[in-house]
Amino acid sequence: MILRGAEAVRYLAKPDPARAGLLVFGQDAMRVALKRQEAILGLIGAEGAAEMRLTRIPASELRRDPAALMDAMTAKGFFDGPRAVLLEEATDGLADLIGKVLREWRPGDAQVVVTAGGLTGRSALKKLFEAHPNAVCIGLYDDPPTREEIDTMLRQAGLGRIDPAAMAGLAALARDLDPGDFRQTVEKLALYKLGDSAPLSSADVAEMAPASIEAGVDEVIHAVAEGRRAEVSPLVRRLEAQGVTAVALCIGAMRHFRSLHRIAAGAEPGRGGFNPRQERMQRQARQWGVSRLEEALTLLVETDLTLRSASRAPAMAVMERALIRLCTVR
Repeated sequence: MILRGAEAVRYLAKPDPARAGLLVFGQDAMRVALKRQEAILGLIGAEGAAEMRLTRIPASELRRDPAALMDAMTAKGFFDGPRAVLLEEATDGLADLIGKVLREWRPGDAQVVVTAGGLTGRSALKKLFEAHPNAVCIGLYDDPPTREEIDTMLRQAGLGRIDPAAMAGLAALARDLDPGDFRQTVEKLALYKLGDSAPLSSADVAEMAPASIEAGVDEVIHAVAEGRRAEVSPLVRRLEAQGVTAVALCIGAMRHFRSLHRIAAGAEPGRGGFNPRQERMQRQARQWGVSRLEEALTLLVETDLTLRSASRAPAMAVMERALIRLCTVR
């Protein structure tokens, strides 16, 4: 069974212990790790790992010892309570073995939780979990966290009272930060508000927000959005020297241009004073217009597919060419 959207969010927060298995996959390793952590916590509780009700098996170890997964699934623990077996970084090459283990699963066995990187629609591992009558398949993509996901993070951190302006600021941060960085920001906010009964305010969010949100990436994206073509190549070279990948730059550009498109289409109204980039982005959105922003997003999606394909073209050169073309589109 495959779950998407809000259903996937709810399931990861509270997985069904009667299921035989769960597959969580996605290109963003941090996003997969966070959701896998959330699912394991929902399955076995906060004391599960300490009570040895969680067994971790790297995929490389399973290749050397194929019986390890079956043994861990059927083993009986010293403590009562649900158990889980975590198989990390699985690939299609393990699909047959995992399938055999899932077919042998019986009530009382440990649930098999599998994580994987980006899987295609033809992936044997993905098809296995989608088709299995007692397993769940959840794909994680590079979209920003939904409002429900943000609410869940805040609730888990103990932040219950939140001003609407603060929630708008958190939503803006969630679009700009990597999943791990956003979660760290929420945890910092929870510590900052410890013992403070007042609702979380936009000023609190501004105080705890990272001082620089991928400042170098933002700089080149703003240069593109504002048509400063001569600055693009030097900035790209500097980012490459700092270790920024073409895929990361492409993801940042897509997020920025999606935000511009929402603003231009009237789907993202002004949010007050928290986001210091708001006025600048509104100006960029007006200069581009909806139709040219759609053309820009099409170009970025094509570039992203090229970067993730088997193409031998230098990745950063492909990305640089796309950014220069965006300046021309503008």
